[in-house]
Amino acid sequence: MQAPGLTRLVPWLALLVMGIAWGLSFSLARIVVGAGGTPFGITFWQSVVCGGLLLTFTLARRRPLPLSRRHFGIYIIVALLGASVPNSLFYFAAPYVQAGVLSITVTLIPIITYAVAMAIGSETLSAIRATGVVCGAVAIIMLVAPESSLPDRTAMPWVLLACISAVCYALENIYLARPSLQDIGPVRTACGMNLFAAMIMLPVALLTDQMFLPAFPFGTVEWAVIGLGLINAVAYTTFIMVIGLAGSVFASQTGYVVTLAGVIWGIVLFGETHSAWVWGSVVMMMLGLALVTPRRREAPDGGNSPEPT
Repeated sequence: MQAPGLTRLVPWLALLVMGIAWGLSFSLARIVVGAGGTPFGITFWQSVVCGGLLLTFTLARRRPLPLSRRHFGIYIIVALLGASVPNSLFYFAAPYVQAGVLSITVTLIPIITYAVAMAIGSETLSAIRATGVVCGAVAIIMLVAPESSLPDRTAMPWVLLACISAVCYALENIYLARPSLQDIGPVRTACGMNLFAAMIMLPVALLTDQMFLPAFPFGTVEWAVIGLGLINAVAYTTFIMVIGLAGSVFASQTGYVVTLAGVIWGIVLFGETHSAWVWGSVVMMMLGLALVTPRRREAPDGGNSPEPT
């Protein structure tokens, strides 16, 4: 039996690991598109890699995907909100926006998630948690405002396009917190999401002439796609688990860590330069995370009870 302190620590550790991994995905997106990958094609192959890995895992554990009509509907919804639409939009924006700036758009996720959750009654207004969201927003302002916003103003439409991805993820957060999804579990939900996303993206990529086949031996595009698939397989499954442990709004705070990690990965991999304001924003980000504490298990929406995998 785990100690209470360790149990409370699990969501925070998972938040850190997910943030670092997902932060790398923005740099990988720029790498794979710059190497010749197409947005719809990348989304398809990434979903294939991620879905294939998770399917192998679930079958090895003898827990096949539930495939009733209700489950089909769930997979389609999460595939659209969590993979097909947002991933494609990010890959369209990636060539025009710095990795660090691209990662900043995910900060909209907790803000939109909390607003929608309050609107539908699954979250109540909390001054402390709202302050945590504000701290995160202030951290992002500190990150970009002193730099006079974007280095290239022509990138603004592409940043707005990336913001639509944040809206998709926020709506997905709310949907995944529904008690009716708990019979699937995080691993199988992520597996079904990616397999159905691949099925959705296959005709889209073919009809738009964006499909590409892997080259052998593998080059930059292939390895980057594999990396993106691995990141999603591990991080997304963990994300769904955290929703079950601590609620959708807490899980969405991953966005703050993702933003910081995305900026750092951009510096390491592309030499992107940032002012001391970047490091000042770290303090506000951590404060925001500290204020948005996990909900207790007795939450009425059932989003904090353990899920099967």
